[in-house]
Amino acid sequence: MTRRPQNRENRRRRKRKVFTNRMRGRLKFVFGCVMVGFGVLGAKIIWINAQKGSQYKQQVLTQQGYSSKVIPYKRGDIVDANGTVLATDKKVYDLILEPANIVQYEKKKTATVSALKEFFGFTDEEIAGFLANEKSYYVVAKKGVEYEEVQKFEEYCKTDEGSNVVGIYYEERYVRVYPNKELACHLLGFTVSGNVGMYGVEEYYNSELNGTNGREYSYLNEDYGVTNSIEPATNGYNLVTSIDANVQKIVEEKVKAKLEEEDAKNISVLVMNPKNCQIMALYNSHTFDPNDAYDLDSTQYQFDTQEELEASGYSSFEDFKQNGTDEEHVDALYKVWRNFPVSDVFEPGSTYKTFTISGALEEGVITPEDTFFCDGGEQIEDRYIQCHSHDYGGHGTVDLSGALEKSCNDALMQIAAKEGIALFDKYQVLFGFGQSTNVDLPGEPSDSSLSGLVYHADNMGAVSLAISSFGQGVTTSMMQVGTAFCSAINGGYYYEPSVVQRIEDENGNIVRNLDPVLVRRTISEDVSAQMRQFLKNVVSEGTGKKATVEGYEIGGKTGTAEKLPRGNGKYILSFIGFAPVDDPQVVIYVVADEPELQSGSGEAAHLFADIAEAIFPYLNIYKTDETYDIDEATAEDEPATPIYGGEAPANDVAGGSDNPYVEQSEGETTTETTTEDPSATTEAPAQDTTQEAPTG
Repeated sequence: MTRRPQNRENRRRRKRKVFTNRMRGRLKFVFGCVMVGFGVLGAKIIWINAQKGSQYKQQVLTQQGYSSKVIPYKRGDIVDANGTVLATDKKVYDLILEPANIVQYEKKKTATVSALKEFFGFTDEEIAGFLANEKSYYVVAKKGVEYEEVQKFEEYCKTDEGSNVVGIYYEERYVRVYPNKELACHLLGFTVSGNVGMYGVEEYYNSELNGTNGREYSYLNEDYGVTNSIEPATNGYNLVTSIDANVQKIVEEKVKAKLEEEDAKNISVLVMNPKNCQIMALYNSHTFDPNDAYDLDSTQYQFDTQEELEASGYSSFEDFKQNGTDEEHVDALYKVWRNFPVSDVFEPGSTYKTFTISGALEEGVITPEDTFFCDGGEQIEDRYIQCHSHDYGGHGTVDLSGALEKSCNDALMQIAAKEGIALFDKYQVLFGFGQSTNVDLPGEPSDSSLSGLVYHADNMGAVSLAISSFGQGVTTSMMQVGTAFCSAINGGYYYEPSVVQRIEDENGNIVRNLDPVLVRRTISEDVSAQMRQFLKNVVSEGTGKKATVEGYEIGGKTGTAEKLPRGNGKYILSFIGFAPVDDPQVVIYVVADEPELQSGSGEAAHLFADIAEAIFPYLNIYKTDETYDIDEATAEDEPATPIYGGEAPANDVAGGSDNPYVEQSEGETTTETTTEDPSATTEAPAQDTTQEAPTG
């Protein structure tokens, strides 16, 4: 009995020694391993979530009844300088059917079919076609449904009668809309599938106009409720342009009226603000509707003549529409979409004399008091180069203003000879010829392409210098001439021409101002002021009288350029003018390619006057006390006259056969072999008999 307490104490001690030090060490080791395992697992989970979390999330959402739909962005608006919408996006709806749900119950199918017929005008045959695949959950039944149709249908579905309609829903999207149809189509361009801009501002500013689609996610959560998650769309930016829709309308109306009186291969007009070279209007007479840019009807003008029909290989335009290949159709449309004032080059003719005289005055090689004797032409090496006054013995003695007023080729050749090749080329380059203008419109040729289209010091000879002085042999674009002319009259400031003034977000906040870019000075203020007065005299006293608008002081210059091949009787007639003379507010440049009446520059000058008469009051250009009494019957004009008396070269333009202008010119040349100076004989040089005699 006395040993029991001791035994109890021993048992207690033995129990306390179950977890030995060794065992504790092992336990700590195991615990450490477990914790390390958890750490590694946690790190792995974090890595997986970072690398593939979204992928697994999508899988989980899919298993939970996940669905999503795109929320389309709205492409930015294009508006004119006054806020008039020129291009915008309109929301439409595509009608989607779920045949699998519609055909599941006969009662619901009957109600749905009835609603499709009543609200969307489908026939029984059409609906049967939609429901043919009874397992499908996606059939596009109708595209571009208007909101009004959607609203009426949704209101019906809320009624007792419409409660059985199933398996119909809509997908939202935007379509590009041009409210003014053809207006400014070459300036605006158009869009194709996927919001891709083509031509015009739509292409040049495509990235700014486009936004980013959003997305709406819907899925069943753990409680079998529907959870929505929305990533909103980001709309594109809006563009505020320098285009004036009212000026553009005036230009288009006047050109169309002119073309009803007499046809032309093409008439283009460019209207600019000379103070900064912002474009107010741009028009090419072959237009299209950007809402339906692929409509072949816009190409009909390419089949107007028997010559064009024979070249096409089709018996009629309808034959071409029905049987032409896709490639032929697209080629014809490309010609319509092409922006002539930006992309095409031509010989500008006598408008170029503005720059020849400006450079010579700036360098001091001539003065306003200098005089020149015109006897009808100049013998330059082996070529006799004519003035349009040749038939009546020349202009005689003219001062510098008179040389421009009468558009005297002889005097201009003498001025260019005084300048010399190096100085003449210097001012060609300063005025931007042979270079891109960097206008914010697509399609302008590159610097490398344009450089070879004018004669430069390294390849200019006596003959090319002589004909370049009055705008032949050199090829330019309307944009180049218009921009250079603005510089000649605005004090000598050469700006990059532009269309877009600023970029705004959808709330009207300014994202970026696109201020006019001053590139360089061309001539001094004094020479520019002198040129404005000379150009005023052209209209009041010289070949530009037909550009007169009563009550306004206008300056300008006529142009008649003989097309290639020489002697074919085809001309480009032009007039570029501005007002008022003391403080120019607007420049209007008109180019008519092969108008029916090709006797002289008067046809282009007339069109200028028609446009100016309507535009000036709208632009608040006020009349002055000065008026011109013009007798249309006797008003002086710049006659369209062949360049050469005697044999003409087959190709005398800069760039030769590589010049795209050469490829565009058609016809056969008619030349004589005489190269002597006709002034030394009693027989006049042979001329194209289709030309009218100069009126003096």
